[in-house]
Amino acid sequence: MGSMHARNTGPMRSAPRCGAKTRKGTPCQAPAVTGKKRCRMHGGAQGSGAPKGNQNALKHGLYTGEAKAFNKHIRELLHAGKKLIEES
Repeated sequence: MGSMHARNTGPMRSAPRCGAKTRKGTPCQAPAVTGKKRCRMHGGAQGSGAPKGNQNALKHGLYTGEAKAFNKHIRELLHAGKKLIEES
């Protein structure tokens, strides 16, 4: 008897879908928030995402060019030291 109720589902069915992938790997079937590419559950909702000027997003510096060069120099020094010990 519930099928007798008139519903206006056309706009909902024709709405663009969310572009996110679910944990299962399939595309999300929820409609995207108006003017966005994601649904309310995948970041399209008002206020979602990191705040402006988020300090938590800063890099720790472990993989900067300077740190990589320093680590490479240390490895070269250790290799040279081992080689010197083996020669004596």
